[in-house]
Amino acid sequence: MRFGAVGEIKMNSRVRRRVSRLVTSLVAICAMLWLGGSLAQAAVPIIFDTDISGDVDDVLALAMLHTLADRKECDLRAVTISKINPLTGRMVDAVNTFYGRPNVPIGVTRDAQHRESKYLKLVETHDDGNLRYPHDVKSNEDLPEAVMLLRRTLAAAEDHSIVIVQVGLAANLADLVESKPDAISELRGVELIRKKVRLVQVMAGAFKPINGDMHYLEANVRNGIGSMQRFSDRWPEGVPVIWSGFEIGIAAAYPRESIARDFSYVDHHVVREAYLLHSGPNHDRPSWDLTSVLHAVRPNDDYFGLSERGRVKVDDDGYVHFTLAANGRDRYLTMTHDQSLRVVEALRHLVSQPPHYEQ
Repeated sequence: MRFGAVGEIKMNSRVRRRVSRLVTSLVAICAMLWLGGSLAQAAVPIIFDTDISGDVDDVLALAMLHTLADRKECDLRAVTISKINPLTGRMVDAVNTFYGRPNVPIGVTRDAQHRESKYLKLVETHDDGNLRYPHDVKSNEDLPEAVMLLRRTLAAAEDHSIVIVQVGLAANLADLVESKPDAISELRGVELIRKKVRLVQVMAGAFKPINGDMHYLEANVRNGIGSMQRFSDRWPEGVPVIWSGFEIGIAAAYPRESIARDFSYVDHHVVREAYLLHSGPNHDRPSWDLTSVLHAVRPNDDYFGLSERGRVKVDDDGYVHFTLAANGRDRYLTMTHDQSLRVVEALRHLVSQPPHYEQ
């Protein structure tokens, strides 16, 4: 009887361990599904067009694309930069390298707004003579022009596959629309877009009054009115544009508690240090660019609603009009209070997720 009891105890212990592992796996799967992940969806091929320099949400959005790529939910094909600062290319390369993707192609604009930055200096930080955030890019002058990289990336892509996430000025996409046939592709820009792009997700404009302002001039439009007009006027009608307005980002601010608590798995984290240099420890930064990334990669997970179809027009002062149209190219994101709670939680988990390096 004693031996039987021991065997029963051992058996129960083995069963308990198996049950524990099963429960742990089920919890992980449920959490992944609750956050919006899919166990079977194909990775979304992404081009990220960013003005990384002034605001820090670009850094968080780029980090988020990498963690989504770690989850096999997206495939980051290229990053193009739409503002001018000599450290932008190095910063993008440093973030890409931190997340284990040092070879993601980077392109830069040569003709757009020059912008100072509170955090880009991180790429020049050394510890014991070594770069804190290693990167290979030495100068933006060594990088290709953004429109050339856009054309090259699209030409190599499957038809109707690419999702472009634009979270800054429209300079690069406006130049892409107007680009001419070249050695990369015999197609004009608008033809290449029709053939290769599935949709573009844009953070720009405001589609609700902001603090009572019925004529709010959002910065991504105001700082490059001409390029946003060229983009909105000439982007082909058959390729959808989803706009994330200023009101979405301010309703889903990134929590300062995450910056304080969620990045301690390494001594130096590029997201945490960039955020602190830009916003300090006592500010919940609006998640403008992050919402565009979230909807681009997880459009069917009920984080957001969508407006009816319509058409966006940009006035000469930078004000963005939306007019309903039955078969319109444009829609904009909407978000309820309950959705905003899910959005903030998803953003926190994705931005703070530790990098996964392929073995």
